[in-house]
Amino acid sequence: MLFWENIVRPLMFRLDAESAHEIGMKALRSGLASPFYCDNDFGFGEIERFGLKFANPLGVAAGFDKNGVVVNQLASLGFGFVEVGTVTLQPQKGDPKPRIFRLPDDNALINRLGFNNDGAEVIAKRLSKLQRRCVVGVNIGKNKDVSNDDAVENYLACFEIVNPIAEYVAINISSPNTPNLRDLQQTKSLDALLSALQKRNAELGGKPLLVKIAPDLTDSEIESATDVCLSHKVDGVIATNTTISRDGLKTANVQQFSDGGLSGKPLANRSNEVISTIYRYSKGKLPIIGVGGVFSAEDAFAKIAAGASLLQAYTGFVYGGPSFAREINNGLANLLNAHGFRRLDEAVGTAKG
Repeated sequence: MLFWENIVRPLMFRLDAESAHEIGMKALRSGLASPFYCDNDFGFGEIERFGLKFANPLGVAAGFDKNGVVVNQLASLGFGFVEVGTVTLQPQKGDPKPRIFRLPDDNALINRLGFNNDGAEVIAKRLSKLQRRCVVGVNIGKNKDVSNDDAVENYLACFEIVNPIAEYVAINISSPNTPNLRDLQQTKSLDALLSALQKRNAELGGKPLLVKIAPDLTDSEIESATDVCLSHKVDGVIATNTTISRDGLKTANVQQFSDGGLSGKPLANRSNEVISTIYRYSKGKLPIIGVGGVFSAEDAFAKIAAGASLLQAYTGFVYGGPSFAREINNGLANLLNAHGFRRLDEAVGTAKG
């Protein structure tokens, strides 16, 4: 950890964020991270969610491995699952560079990538050849040049391609970087989208279907989205995506980053509030993957206590380095034990308030 904090991270952080990410991906692909590999069973026992078995509760959030090229390497670092994507029907180059920015004073990132990816056909073919070491989900979104009026057809076409190779599919309707995408979270639009997807999903054999929502919704909007998810028997909700809020940041001249989604530590409390709202309103019937601001085992435990039954990280991993998953999982297992919980499930939703 000290080697990462004192030597590698300072060197990487001298580069622009996207270049550093690309170097990190190459390092993972070439096996340079192998000294950090570990057994991803940390003593949690069997964790079953929406019919899938997870070795541990911590996954890599969508956006890190957009094209599914380092799934097994991430599993070897101690992650229990990897969510590939966001994947769109047609390949996209994304928005102009620079489009990822570090905010070290806030332990945060801002990205305005714009769903850059190889496209559904290429990514599905790549994943079909993979001998997987963990659960692999695929996060899908709408192509930028497709209007919301045509969004259902675009999602359906992408869904049909990735369905056979995904162990679960996450529907991204909450990125702030595709124009008007977040409008699909509104009740009428979400109802139409989930109705079409679940109908086709049933015809294809029925894979777990999850919905990823924004942290910037009001409580009433979160409750409405939860109602729609429950009515369509969605298997889970991912809470949350990045935020467009810049409130309370320490970074100077943050107004230069007016566009894009903020992730990392500043999102932690709001993410926990959204998790708690969904858990309470659904009476615990809707499994939640908690994501946003996980930097420590205490952060992970707070999300479990708020109502999450699985976790994801991205920005914490960027800042924490290759030992991140091992440290979070070991620390979380110790915290569960210290609080007297024999199993992870016993801790879900136990936060007061």
